[in-house]
Amino acid sequence: MPKPFLIFQHVNFTYETSIEPLFQDVSVHLPSGWSGIVGANGAGKTTFLKLATGLLTPDAGMVQTPEKSVYCPQRTDDRPEHFAALLHAASKAAALIKGQFGLEAEWLDRWPTLSHGERKRSQIAVALWLEPDLLAIDEPTNHVDAEARDILMQALRTFQGVGLLVSHDRELLDTLCRQCLFIEPPRVTVRPGGYSKGMAAATEERNAISRQYALKKQSYKKLKREAARRRDLTNQYHSRRSKKGILKHDHDAKARIDAARLSGKDIVGGRLLRQLDGRLAHTQDEFECIQVKKQYTLGIWLPGSVSKRDLLLKVPSRTLLLGDHKQLVCPRLTVRPNDRIALTGPNGAGKSALLRWLLPHLNVPPEQITYVPQEIDVRQCRDILAKVQALPHEPLGHLMTIVSRLGSRPHRLLESREPSPGETRKLMLALGMVRKPHIIIMDEPTNHMDLPSIECLEAALADCPCGLVIVSHDRPFLDKLTRTEWRIVRNERVEGCFVLKVL
Repeated sequence: MPKPFLIFQHVNFTYETSIEPLFQDVSVHLPSGWSGIVGANGAGKTTFLKLATGLLTPDAGMVQTPEKSVYCPQRTDDRPEHFAALLHAASKAAALIKGQFGLEAEWLDRWPTLSHGERKRSQIAVALWLEPDLLAIDEPTNHVDAEARDILMQALRTFQGVGLLVSHDRELLDTLCRQCLFIEPPRVTVRPGGYSKGMAAATEERNAISRQYALKKQSYKKLKREAARRRDLTNQYHSRRSKKGILKHDHDAKARIDAARLSGKDIVGGRLLRQLDGRLAHTQDEFECIQVKKQYTLGIWLPGSVSKRDLLLKVPSRTLLLGDHKQLVCPRLTVRPNDRIALTGPNGAGKSALLRWLLPHLNVPPEQITYVPQEIDVRQCRDILAKVQALPHEPLGHLMTIVSRLGSRPHRLLESREPSPGETRKLMLALGMVRKPHIIIMDEPTNHMDLPSIECLEAALADCPCGLVIVSHDRPFLDKLTRTEWRIVRNERVEGCFVLKVL
């Protein structure tokens, strides 16, 4: 049986609300195996997956895709279409996948109460069970804990079809991918290897182009100086041979000038100058045709302010009911103005529920609390964008500067109808930042964000002086930003009971 493949031939695509094309004359051929899809938030990674799986149709060109394609979205709002069929299936393959991903029959009826990590595991399990020829997965490691991530990694290794992988997980891309597609609208560049190898190649390409540009520009400037010098000499030559100002009857002077003109010096000088001007124009065209990628300024100063209060939070010990017969036992909790806290624990242990419970108990004015939840539904994304688009010119400019320095292009974002989840998180953070927060609370902040944005966010939060509480499974991210850990662990003696420990 021939192996499946994916072909894009001269594909163009532009959203109705956009002025500029997202993709223009894109041609790629992808064989079986995993290919990483890399690019900034809003660059078109999800759109590429939807074009590849037939969920979107190109404006021009052709997409040749395998017969059986599955798209696995980054959002976990909706239950997968074939989730019930998988849970009820009695085949050996279904049993293997359900056991591998830890799926439980009761998850079908309590989807709304599942953690986003449990939903993501279910989503990926269904996609693999369907055994598609082409599998397009958008951010598979969002929300999942370390154990689930290892399970996911092993499961994706066994996939035999054409795989498209959008992820901010560098290790996942490096381990699985044979090549990566780097999306920089309107172009798509394929580079061999995983993310790290592809980025190294991209950096070398950019440096080589910059060197070529610098040499051509230097040559242009040298020719320009020479042309100016020769033009001055020619003008001086002509001024010496002008009959203007010579007395009417000075026939000897006029005869000398006529003799100089007949010598051909005028002709030779003019021809040399025209040749030099031609070389100058050609060199200018050459260096202007070299496409040097614009380097945007990243990094951001978050104008956080330190609260003058002694404590931002002080709550007694208590037990939180999490639903589905689960509970979380919490000790007395305090948060000081400059505390930097990591909240960790397995999927379904109540981390997000604890954050939501803490919010109304903070001793902080609501306008000085910046809270970015784990997931933001489509309606909220549109509402947040509409709120931003309605801002007056000056505050909008300030906000877009923050967004730009978090790695997104403001003009593309403002033209869109629905921002990507990563862009929405940046908007929420930026809206909070302009209010000078006393505390920032972020639930899985690296989810949906591209790698440069994560690095920029990390640097920004490291410099922010206000209180910080972060939920994340990204241990290096937490290690760089936090000093205290609130760790949720299972109570092995009581089923469905979790305990919060302050370390």
